[in-house]
Amino acid sequence: MARVRRSGRVAFLVTRLVVVVVLTAIGIRRLWCIIKHPSRPHQRLRKSILLRKFFEDMGPVFIKFGQIVASSPGLFPDVISSEFKRCLDRVPSFPAEEALTILRAELGCPIGQVFADINPAPIAAASIAQVHAATLRDGTKVVIKVQRPRIKEIADADLWFMRHSARVLERFSIHARIANLRGMVEDFTCTLAQELDFLQEAAHMNEFNEIMQTHAIDRVFAPRVFPEWSTSRVLIMEHVEGVKADDFESSRDQDFDAERYIRTSLRTWLLTVLLHGFFHGDVHAGNLMFCPATDRIAFLDFGIVGRFKTRERDLVLRYILAFTNQDFRELAQTIVDVGSAPAEIDIDAFAEDLAEVYAPIMATRMGDMQPMHVLPGLFRNAQKFGVTLPREFLLIIKQLLYFDRYARLGAPNLNVFTDLHLIDFLFTPAAAEAGIDINELMRRIPAIQSRIQGSNPTVH
Repeated sequence: MARVRRSGRVAFLVTRLVVVVVLTAIGIRRLWCIIKHPSRPHQRLRKSILLRKFFEDMGPVFIKFGQIVASSPGLFPDVISSEFKRCLDRVPSFPAEEALTILRAELGCPIGQVFADINPAPIAAASIAQVHAATLRDGTKVVIKVQRPRIKEIADADLWFMRHSARVLERFSIHARIANLRGMVEDFTCTLAQELDFLQEAAHMNEFNEIMQTHAIDRVFAPRVFPEWSTSRVLIMEHVEGVKADDFESSRDQDFDAERYIRTSLRTWLLTVLLHGFFHGDVHAGNLMFCPATDRIAFLDFGIVGRFKTRERDLVLRYILAFTNQDFRELAQTIVDVGSAPAEIDIDAFAEDLAEVYAPIMATRMGDMQPMHVLPGLFRNAQKFGVTLPREFLLIIKQLLYFDRYARLGAPNLNVFTDLHLIDFLFTPAAAEAGIDINELMRRIPAIQSRIQGSNPTVH
Protein backbone atom coordinates (compact mmCIF):
# COMPACT_ATOMS: atom_id res chain seq x y z
CA MET A 1 0.00 0.00 0.00
CA ALA A 2 2.87 2.36 0.84
CA ARG A 3 4.43 1.73 -2.58
CA VAL A 4 1.11 2.56 -4.24
CA ARG A 5 0.85 5.85 -2.34
CA ARG A 6 4.45 6.79 -3.07
CA SER A 7 4.06 5.81 -6.73
CA GLY A 8 1.16 8.26 -6.94
CA ARG A 9 3.34 10.94 -5.35
CA VAL A 10 6.17 10.19 -7.77
CA ALA A 11 3.80 10.28 -10.77
CA PHE A 12 2.45 13.67 -9.70
CA LEU A 13 5.88 15.19 -9.13
CA VAL A 14 7.37 13.76 -12.33
CA THR A 15 4.40 15.07 -14.33
CA ARG A 16 4.83 18.50 -12.76
CA LEU A 17 8.55 18.36 -13.53
CA VAL A 18 7.94 17.51 -17.18
CA VAL A 19 5.38 20.31 -17.52
CA VAL A 20 7.81 22.85 -16.06
CA VAL A 21 10.59 21.66 -18.40
CA VAL A 22 8.30 21.94 -21.43
CA LEU A 23 7.01 25.40 -20.44
CA THR A 24 10.58 26.54 -19.88
CA ALA A 25 11.74 25.17 -23.22
CA ILE A 26 9.05 26.94 -25.24
CA GLY A 27 9.46 30.22 -23.33
CA ILE A 28 6.07 30.35 -21.60
CA ARG A 29 7.59 30.23 -18.11
CA ARG A 30 9.87 33.16 -18.93
CA LEU A 31 6.92 35.15 -20.28
CA TRP A 32 4.87 34.39 -17.17
CA CYS A 33 7.69 35.51 -14.88
CA ILE A 34 8.08 38.77 -16.80
CA ILE A 35 4.34 39.48 -16.57
CA LYS A 36 4.10 38.57 -12.89
CA HIS A 37 7.33 40.26 -11.78
CA PRO A 38 8.26 42.83 -14.43
CA SER A 39 10.90 44.51 -12.26
CA ARG A 40 12.63 41.31 -11.24
CA PRO A 41 15.38 39.87 -13.50
CA HIS A 42 14.34 36.54 -14.97
CA GLN A 43 16.34 33.58 -13.63
CA ARG A 44 16.72 30.58 -15.87
CA LEU A 45 15.49 27.40 -14.17
CA ARG A 46 18.28 24.89 -14.59
CA LYS A 47 17.68 21.15 -14.71
CA SER A 48 19.86 20.71 -11.61
CA ILE A 49 17.49 23.00 -9.67
CA LEU A 50 14.43 21.06 -10.85
CA LEU A 51 16.05 17.77 -9.84
CA ARG A 52 16.95 19.11 -6.40
CA LYS A 53 13.41 20.41 -5.88
CA PHE A 54 12.04 17.00 -6.89
CA PHE A 55 14.18 15.35 -4.20
CA GLU A 56 13.05 17.87 -1.58
CA ASP A 57 9.39 17.37 -2.49
CA MET A 58 9.79 13.60 -2.17
CA GLY A 59 10.70 13.98 1.49
CA PRO A 60 13.34 12.87 4.01
CA VAL A 61 14.63 9.67 2.36
CA PHE A 62 15.26 11.39 -0.96
CA ILE A 63 16.76 14.40 0.83
CA LYS A 64 19.15 12.09 2.63
CA PHE A 65 20.21 10.53 -0.68
CA GLY A 66 20.57 14.06 -2.04
CA GLN A 67 22.98 14.79 0.79
CA ILE A 68 25.12 11.87 -0.41
CA VAL A 69 25.10 13.35 -3.91
CA ALA A 70 26.16 16.71 -2.44
CA SER A 71 29.07 15.13 -0.57
CA SER A 72 30.30 13.08 -3.54
CA PRO A 73 31.88 15.62 -5.92
CA GLY A 74 33.58 13.89 -8.83
CA LEU A 75 30.96 11.17 -9.03
CA PHE A 76 28.36 13.57 -10.42
CA PRO A 77 28.66 16.67 -12.62
CA ASP A 78 29.78 19.69 -10.57
CA VAL A 79 26.53 21.53 -11.26
CA ILE A 80 24.56 18.65 -9.69
CA SER A 81 26.81 18.25 -6.63
CA SER A 82 26.84 22.00 -6.01
CA GLU A 83 23.07 22.36 -6.32
CA PHE A 84 22.40 19.41 -4.01
CA LYS A 85 24.41 21.07 -1.23
CA ARG A 86 21.17 22.93 -0.54
CA CYS A 87 19.78 19.60 0.69
CA LEU A 88 22.21 19.64 3.62
CA ASP A 89 19.99 21.97 5.64
CA ARG A 90 16.57 21.36 4.12
CA VAL A 91 15.16 18.72 6.48
CA PRO A 92 12.12 20.15 8.32
CA SER A 93 11.17 19.05 11.82
CA PHE A 94 7.92 17.22 12.48
CA PRO A 95 5.37 18.29 15.14
CA ALA A 96 6.27 17.65 18.77
CA GLU A 97 2.84 16.04 19.28
CA GLU A 98 3.77 13.29 16.83
CA ALA A 99 7.12 12.78 18.56
CA LEU A 100 5.35 12.45 21.93
CA THR A 101 2.86 9.97 20.45
CA ILE A 102 5.70 7.76 19.20
CA LEU A 103 7.55 8.10 22.52
CA ARG A 104 4.46 7.15 24.51
CA ALA A 105 3.84 4.08 22.34
CA GLU A 106 7.46 2.93 22.62
CA LEU A 107 7.67 3.46 26.40
CA GLY A 108 4.47 1.53 27.01
CA CYS A 109 3.64 3.80 29.94
CA PRO A 110 2.72 7.43 30.63
CA ILE A 111 5.54 9.80 29.72
CA GLY A 112 5.37 11.39 33.17
CA GLN A 113 6.50 8.15 34.79
CA VAL A 114 9.90 8.53 33.09
CA PHE A 115 10.39 12.22 32.29
CA ALA A 116 9.97 15.30 34.44
CA ASP A 117 10.17 17.59 31.42
CA ILE A 118 10.50 17.42 27.61
CA ASN A 119 11.29 20.45 25.48
CA PRO A 120 8.81 20.45 22.58
CA ALA A 121 11.23 22.41 20.35
CA PRO A 122 13.67 19.97 18.73
CA ILE A 123 17.41 20.47 19.18
CA ALA A 124 18.01 19.08 15.70
CA ALA A 125 16.04 17.54 12.86
CA ALA A 126 17.57 15.06 10.45
CA SER A 127 16.27 12.84 7.68
CA ILE A 128 15.58 9.84 9.90
CA ALA A 129 14.80 11.36 13.29
CA GLN A 130 14.79 14.47 15.42
CA VAL A 131 16.19 15.14 18.88
CA HIS A 132 14.52 16.73 21.92
CA ALA A 133 16.11 17.78 25.21
CA ALA A 134 14.51 16.29 28.31
CA THR A 135 14.97 15.70 32.04
CA LEU A 136 14.41 12.38 33.79
CA ARG A 137 12.42 12.26 37.01
CA ASP A 138 15.68 11.96 38.99
CA GLY A 139 16.95 15.23 37.43
CA THR A 140 19.32 13.68 34.87
CA LYS A 141 19.63 15.72 31.67
CA VAL A 142 19.08 13.56 28.59
CA VAL A 143 18.20 13.82 24.91
CA ILE A 144 15.50 11.82 23.14
CA LYS A 145 16.08 10.73 19.56
CA VAL A 146 12.73 9.90 17.94
CA GLN A 147 12.25 8.41 14.48
CA ARG A 148 10.05 10.21 11.99
CA PRO A 149 6.48 8.91 11.71
CA ARG A 150 6.14 6.01 9.23
CA ILE A 151 9.77 6.45 8.16
CA LYS A 152 10.37 2.70 7.68
CA GLU A 153 7.29 2.40 5.50
CA ILE A 154 8.31 5.45 3.46
CA ALA A 155 11.90 4.22 3.16
CA ASP A 156 10.81 0.83 1.85
CA ALA A 157 8.70 2.43 -0.89
CA ASP A 158 11.29 5.08 -1.80
CA LEU A 159 14.16 2.60 -1.97
CA TRP A 160 12.12 0.38 -4.27
CA PHE A 161 11.61 3.36 -6.58
CA MET A 162 15.30 4.37 -6.35
CA ARG A 163 16.52 0.88 -7.30
CA HIS A 164 14.33 0.75 -10.41
CA SER A 165 15.19 4.33 -11.38
CA ALA A 166 18.93 3.68 -10.99
CA ARG A 167 18.70 0.67 -13.30
CA VAL A 168 16.95 2.77 -15.98
CA LEU A 169 19.28 5.77 -15.60
CA GLU A 170 22.42 3.63 -15.90
CA ARG A 171 21.07 2.29 -19.18
CA PHE A 172 20.73 5.76 -20.71
CA SER A 173 23.17 8.04 -18.83
CA ILE A 174 26.95 7.83 -18.87
CA HIS A 175 27.08 9.97 -15.72
CA ALA A 176 24.90 7.42 -13.90
CA ARG A 177 27.18 4.59 -15.03
CA ILE A 178 30.34 6.44 -13.98
CA ALA A 179 28.82 7.15 -10.56
CA ASN A 180 27.77 3.47 -10.26
CA LEU A 181 24.31 4.69 -9.32
CA ARG A 182 22.93 1.24 -8.62
CA GLY A 183 25.84 0.53 -6.30
CA MET A 184 25.24 3.83 -4.52
CA VAL A 185 21.57 2.97 -4.00
CA GLU A 186 22.47 -0.48 -2.62
CA ASP A 187 25.01 1.08 -0.23
CA PHE A 188 22.41 3.65 0.74
CA THR A 189 19.92 0.85 1.43
CA CYS A 190 22.37 -0.90 3.76
CA THR A 191 23.25 2.35 5.53
CA LEU A 192 19.60 3.26 5.98
CA ALA A 193 18.84 -0.16 7.47
CA GLN A 194 21.54 0.49 10.08
CA GLU A 195 20.25 3.94 10.90
CA LEU A 196 16.65 2.80 11.28
CA ASP A 197 17.51 0.43 14.12
CA PHE A 198 18.28 2.53 17.19
CA LEU A 199 19.07 -0.56 19.27
CA GLN A 200 21.89 -1.31 16.85
CA GLU A 201 23.09 2.27 17.20
CA ALA A 202 23.04 1.88 20.99
CA ALA A 203 25.15 -1.28 20.64
CA HIS A 204 27.66 0.65 18.50
CA MET A 205 27.94 3.34 21.19
CA ASN A 206 28.51 0.75 23.89
CA GLU A 207 31.13 -0.98 21.74
CA PHE A 208 32.96 2.32 21.22
CA ASN A 209 33.02 2.99 24.98
CA GLU A 210 34.30 -0.52 25.64
CA ILE A 211 37.18 0.11 23.23
CA MET A 212 37.97 3.33 25.08
CA GLN A 213 38.00 1.44 28.39
CA THR A 214 40.27 -1.24 26.92
CA HIS A 215 42.89 1.40 26.10
CA ALA A 216 42.29 3.48 29.24
CA ILE A 217 41.22 6.49 27.17
CA ASP A 218 38.99 8.54 29.46
CA ARG A 219 38.95 11.80 27.47
CA VAL A 220 36.94 10.34 24.57
CA PHE A 221 33.48 8.83 24.84
CA ALA A 222 30.10 8.18 23.26
CA PRO A 223 27.01 9.32 25.21
CA ARG A 224 25.69 6.83 27.74
CA VAL A 225 22.54 5.08 26.59
CA PHE A 226 19.59 4.38 28.91
CA PRO A 227 18.61 0.90 27.64
CA GLU A 228 15.58 0.50 29.91
CA TRP A 229 13.73 3.16 27.89
CA SER A 230 15.36 2.81 24.47
CA THR A 231 13.81 0.88 21.59
CA SER A 232 14.38 0.47 17.86
CA ARG A 233 12.50 3.76 17.30
CA VAL A 234 13.45 5.80 20.38
CA LEU A 235 16.92 6.34 21.83
CA ILE A 236 17.45 7.95 25.25
CA MET A 237 21.00 9.22 25.83
CA GLU A 238 22.88 11.44 28.23
CA HIS A 239 22.95 15.11 27.27
CA VAL A 240 26.37 16.32 26.09
CA GLU A 241 27.32 20.00 26.23
CA GLY A 242 30.16 21.33 24.13
CA VAL A 243 31.06 22.92 20.80
CA LYS A 244 31.01 21.38 17.35
CA ALA A 245 34.34 20.33 15.90
CA ASP A 246 34.40 23.26 13.47
CA ASP A 247 33.03 25.92 15.83
CA PHE A 248 36.23 27.52 17.05
CA GLU A 249 34.67 30.96 17.35
CA SER A 250 32.61 29.79 20.36
CA SER A 251 35.74 28.64 22.19
CA ARG A 252 38.04 31.51 21.23
CA ASP A 253 37.72 33.21 24.62
CA GLN A 254 38.29 29.98 26.54
CA ASP A 255 41.55 28.25 27.38
CA PHE A 256 41.06 25.91 24.45
CA ASP A 257 43.89 24.05 22.72
CA ALA A 258 42.23 23.24 19.40
CA GLU A 259 45.16 21.23 18.06
CA ARG A 260 45.15 19.00 21.15
CA TYR A 261 41.43 18.26 20.76
CA ILE A 262 41.70 17.57 17.03
CA ARG A 263 44.81 15.42 17.42
CA THR A 264 43.26 13.36 20.23
CA SER A 265 39.97 12.80 18.42
CA LEU A 266 41.66 11.74 15.17
CA ARG A 267 44.20 9.55 16.92
CA THR A 268 41.39 7.82 18.81
CA TRP A 269 39.36 7.36 15.63
CA LEU A 270 42.39 5.83 13.86
CA LEU A 271 42.97 3.53 16.83
CA THR A 272 39.46 2.09 16.53
CA VAL A 273 40.00 1.58 12.79
CA LEU A 274 43.43 -0.02 12.88
CA LEU A 275 43.33 -2.01 16.12
CA HIS A 276 39.67 -3.05 16.15
CA GLY A 277 38.38 -2.79 12.58
CA PHE A 278 35.49 -0.64 13.83
CA PHE A 279 34.95 3.06 13.25
CA HIS A 280 32.47 5.91 13.32
CA GLY A 281 31.45 6.40 9.69
CA ASP A 282 30.03 9.93 9.73
CA VAL A 283 32.30 12.30 11.67
CA HIS A 284 30.85 15.54 10.35
CA ALA A 285 31.05 18.53 12.68
CA GLY A 286 27.64 17.88 14.24
CA ASN A 287 28.74 14.40 15.32
CA LEU A 288 32.03 15.39 16.96
CA MET A 289 31.73 17.52 20.10
CA PHE A 290 34.58 19.17 22.02
CA CYS A 291 33.70 19.69 25.70
CA PRO A 292 36.11 22.23 27.29
CA ALA A 293 34.20 22.26 30.60
CA THR A 294 35.10 18.61 31.21
CA ASP A 295 38.15 18.43 28.90
CA ARG A 296 36.56 15.58 26.98
CA ILE A 297 35.57 14.71 23.42
CA ALA A 298 32.26 13.12 22.45
CA PHE A 299 31.52 11.13 19.30
CA LEU A 300 27.78 11.36 18.58
CA ASP A 301 25.31 9.54 16.30
CA PHE A 302 26.59 6.03 15.62
CA GLY A 303 23.95 5.29 13.00
CA ILE A 304 26.69 4.73 10.41
CA VAL A 305 29.71 2.63 11.35
CA GLY A 306 32.31 0.84 9.26
CA ARG A 307 33.85 -2.55 9.98
CA PHE A 308 36.93 -4.28 8.64
CA LYS A 309 38.11 -7.85 8.84
CA THR A 310 41.77 -8.43 9.69
CA ARG A 311 42.96 -8.48 6.06
CA GLU A 312 41.01 -5.31 5.20
CA ARG A 313 42.32 -3.57 8.32
CA ASP A 314 45.90 -4.43 7.36
CA LEU A 315 45.30 -3.04 3.87
CA VAL A 316 44.00 0.23 5.35
CA LEU A 317 47.10 0.40 7.53
CA ARG A 318 49.29 -0.15 4.47
CA TYR A 319 47.40 2.64 2.73
CA ILE A 320 47.88 5.10 5.59
CA LEU A 321 51.60 4.33 5.99
CA ALA A 322 52.22 4.49 2.23
CA PHE A 323 50.36 7.79 2.09
CA THR A 324 52.30 9.17 5.07
CA ASN A 325 55.61 8.30 3.40
CA GLN A 326 54.63 9.35 -0.13
CA ASP A 327 55.29 5.85 -1.44
CA PHE A 328 52.89 6.14 -4.37
CA ARG A 329 53.66 2.76 -5.90
CA GLU A 330 52.80 1.02 -2.63
CA LEU A 331 49.76 3.26 -2.42
CA ALA A 332 48.65 2.20 -5.90
CA GLN A 333 49.22 -1.48 -5.14
CA THR A 334 47.27 -1.19 -1.88
CA ILE A 335 44.30 0.46 -3.62
CA VAL A 336 44.30 -2.35 -6.17
CA ASP A 337 44.45 -4.95 -3.37
CA VAL A 338 41.63 -3.22 -1.47
CA GLY A 339 39.28 -3.03 -4.45
CA SER A 340 38.94 -4.94 -7.68
CA ALA A 341 41.01 -4.18 -10.74
CA PRO A 342 41.68 -5.66 -14.19
CA ALA A 343 44.59 -8.08 -14.33
CA GLU A 344 46.43 -5.96 -16.90
CA ILE A 345 46.44 -2.74 -14.84
CA ASP A 346 49.61 -0.63 -15.17
CA ILE A 347 50.61 -0.10 -11.53
CA ASP A 348 53.39 2.37 -12.38
CA ALA A 349 51.05 4.56 -14.45
CA PHE A 350 48.43 4.36 -11.70
CA ALA A 351 51.06 5.43 -9.15
CA GLU A 352 52.08 8.43 -11.28
CA ASP A 353 48.48 9.58 -11.49
CA LEU A 354 48.01 9.18 -7.74
CA ALA A 355 51.11 11.29 -7.13
CA GLU A 356 49.52 14.13 -9.10
CA VAL A 357 46.34 13.89 -7.00
CA TYR A 358 47.95 13.56 -3.59
CA ALA A 359 51.17 15.59 -3.86
CA PRO A 360 49.50 18.92 -2.91
CA ILE A 361 48.38 17.60 0.47
CA MET A 362 51.82 16.37 1.52
CA ALA A 363 53.07 19.84 2.47
CA THR A 364 53.67 20.51 6.15
CA ARG A 365 51.38 23.54 6.06
CA MET A 366 48.10 23.09 4.24
CA GLY A 367 47.83 26.68 3.03
CA ASP A 368 45.08 27.21 0.51
CA MET A 369 44.95 23.58 -0.66
CA GLN A 370 41.40 22.30 -1.11
CA PRO A 371 41.26 18.68 0.12
CA MET A 372 37.69 18.26 -1.15
CA HIS A 373 39.32 17.85 -4.56
CA VAL A 374 41.18 14.74 -3.37
CA LEU A 375 38.21 12.35 -3.36
CA PRO A 376 37.01 13.30 -6.86
CA GLY A 377 40.58 12.93 -8.10
CA LEU A 378 40.82 9.47 -6.58
CA PHE A 379 37.48 8.50 -8.15
CA ARG A 380 38.60 9.68 -11.57
CA ASN A 381 41.89 7.81 -11.35
CA ALA A 382 40.23 4.64 -10.13
CA GLN A 383 37.71 4.79 -12.97
CA LYS A 384 40.46 5.50 -15.50
CA PHE A 385 42.29 2.31 -14.51
CA GLY A 386 39.16 0.20 -13.95
CA VAL A 387 39.53 -0.01 -10.15
CA THR A 388 36.37 -0.37 -8.03
CA LEU A 389 36.72 0.89 -4.45
CA PRO A 390 34.69 -0.70 -1.62
CA ARG A 391 32.31 1.34 0.53
CA GLU A 392 34.31 1.08 3.77
CA PHE A 393 37.48 2.30 2.08
CA LEU A 394 35.69 5.37 0.74
CA LEU A 395 34.21 5.96 4.21
CA ILE A 396 37.73 6.00 5.65
CA ILE A 397 38.92 8.62 3.16
CA LYS A 398 35.81 10.74 3.70
CA GLN A 399 36.34 10.83 7.47
CA LEU A 400 40.01 11.77 7.04
CA LEU A 401 38.89 14.71 4.90
CA TYR A 402 36.48 15.75 7.66
CA PHE A 403 39.34 15.74 10.17
CA ASP A 404 41.56 17.61 7.74
CA ARG A 405 38.93 20.35 7.51
CA TYR A 406 38.89 20.71 11.31
CA ALA A 407 42.68 20.90 11.35
CA ARG A 408 42.74 23.63 8.69
CA LEU A 409 40.23 25.64 10.74
CA GLY A 410 41.67 25.17 14.22
CA ALA A 411 45.20 23.77 13.91
CA PRO A 412 46.77 24.84 10.60
CA ASN A 413 50.17 23.40 11.53
CA LEU A 414 48.73 19.90 11.91
CA ASN A 415 48.74 17.75 8.75
CA VAL A 416 46.39 14.86 9.42
CA PHE A 417 47.81 12.90 6.49
CA THR A 418 51.49 12.90 7.46
CA ASP A 419 51.75 13.29 11.25
CA LEU A 420 53.28 10.05 12.54
CA HIS A 421 52.22 10.75 16.14
CA LEU A 422 48.62 10.15 15.10
CA ILE A 423 49.43 6.46 14.69
CA ASP A 424 51.95 6.06 17.51
CA PHE A 425 49.74 3.39 19.09
CA LEU A 426 50.97 1.03 16.36
CA PHE A 427 54.28 0.76 18.24
CA THR A 428 52.75 -0.41 21.53
CA PRO A 429 51.91 -3.86 22.94
CA ALA A 430 48.23 -3.16 22.17
CA ALA A 431 48.98 -3.29 18.45
CA ALA A 432 50.80 -6.62 18.80
CA GLU A 433 47.84 -8.00 20.76
CA ALA A 434 45.57 -6.87 17.91
CA GLY A 435 47.66 -8.95 15.50
CA ILE A 436 49.43 -6.11 13.68
CA ASP A 437 52.89 -7.04 12.35
CA ILE A 438 54.53 -3.63 12.24
CA ASN A 439 57.87 -5.15 11.17
CA GLU A 440 56.27 -6.55 8.02
CA LEU A 441 54.76 -3.15 7.26
CA MET A 442 58.11 -1.44 7.74
CA ARG A 443 59.67 -4.01 5.42
CA ARG A 444 57.13 -3.08 2.75
CA ILE A 445 57.66 0.65 3.35
CA PRO A 446 61.34 1.06 4.37
CA ALA A 447 61.18 4.87 4.45
CA ILE A 448 59.09 4.78 7.60
CA GLN A 449 61.92 3.34 9.73
CA SER A 450 63.99 6.54 9.77
CA ARG A 451 60.91 8.60 10.60
CA ILE A 452 60.07 6.28 13.50
CA GLN A 453 63.59 6.53 14.89
CA GLY A 454 63.70 10.30 14.42
CA SER A 455 60.30 11.08 15.91
CA ASN A 456 60.29 8.49 18.71
CA PRO A 457 56.49 8.20 18.86
CA THR A 458 55.02 7.55 22.27
CA VAL A 459 51.55 7.10 23.63
CA HIS A 460 50.07 10.35 25.00
